[in-house]
Amino acid sequence: MNQDIEFVRAQFPAFEQASLQGQAFFENAGGSFTSGQVVKRLERFYRERKVQPYGSYEASRLGGEEMDEARTRLAAIMGIDTDELSFGPSTTQNTYVLAQAFASHLKTGDAIIVTNQDHEANSGPWRRLADRGIEIREWKMDPETGHLDILDLANLLDERAKLLCFPHCSNVVGEINDVAAICELARKAGVYTCVDGVSYAPHGIPDVGALGADIYLFSAYKVYGPHQGIMAIRRELGNALPNQGHYFNADSLYKRFTPAGPDHAQVAACAGMADYVDDYATHHGGMGDARARGAFVHDMMRAHEIKLLQPFLDYLGDKNSVQLVGPRDANVKAPTVAMRLNMPGAKAAEQLAAKGIMTGGGDFYGLRCLEGQNINPTHGVLRISFVHYTSPAEMQMMMDALDSIL
Repeated sequence: MNQDIEFVRAQFPAFEQASLQGQAFFENAGGSFTSGQVVKRLERFYRERKVQPYGSYEASRLGGEEMDEARTRLAAIMGIDTDELSFGPSTTQNTYVLAQAFASHLKTGDAIIVTNQDHEANSGPWRRLADRGIEIREWKMDPETGHLDILDLANLLDERAKLLCFPHCSNVVGEINDVAAICELARKAGVYTCVDGVSYAPHGIPDVGALGADIYLFSAYKVYGPHQGIMAIRRELGNALPNQGHYFNADSLYKRFTPAGPDHAQVAACAGMADYVDDYATHHGGMGDARARGAFVHDMMRAHEIKLLQPFLDYLGDKNSVQLVGPRDANVKAPTVAMRLNMPGAKAAEQLAAKGIMTGGGDFYGLRCLEGQNINPTHGVLRISFVHYTSPAEMQMMMDALDSIL
């Protein structure tokens, strides 16, 4: 069954805005359009629930219930227990809080494994723990392909290794790493895993429970929601790490790693992400519980993206003026396509903007990733990123614009 692209685009108010007509959006890896379901919930909260939540009066009670609904429904889609999901101001902030917890939990000489494929948010906070006596080991990607080889990882796992941090897919390379296999290997070695899912979750919220990650992080604003970071952490690990919240919240798992008060309205609006998954599934015939509907939506979104992505990768592969970053097989790649051109990435993005193509150029907080592939971050790359609401017509418009500048 093919995705109903007209139904999908009707769920996003951005496509109705006069200011955006005649333009095609290809910077989705930096942040997606927001679904109408989220917008409605956010507006309702600010109009009707903008009081301290969890009180006895109706506006307060309803506000708290909507915040709880967001956690409950998203956790169900992700295949985790409700209290294993927490919100924070951003994924970067959530990662820094986690790093502080591990800094107190680990001892001098313990090792953390990071990669040079990551966005800096899942690399920098961990690397800084070297100042606290923690050994930092780097799982290096292939400089030609950007691939992370699981055989290279095996050589880094020993009795001193305690934590492995890696991306579900890089926001530059785009290759989808085999999270389940990597987590299984780490678990057998007694090593916890922290997976940065920011660049993958927009292409279908994953079944985190099935993946086996101990920690999984992503950003709601890249998954059609408000500007919040979402973190899943397994209960055993969450309770073992030192509490980072108020001391009187130590017994509440979802509050242990939220040192500041959450943004009530944005947390409540995250329930709109679950609304969108349900509406999408219902329209296309998806059945079952939240986890089953989430898996159905994930697979449909990916099928649409792959159908658009493979011709685009083939098109780029025929151009001598383009150094394509990452794999050329759409089945193992998210629709996040970085390319090194003869001109700086930012300049190419500027030229495309004049032709109605909204995209970006630069290093995308992946300096180590670019350097690891012998690309000067100052020169940067042009990044074309799309999601399931992108249409075939927009893809053609983008390729025509690329033809005119390359």
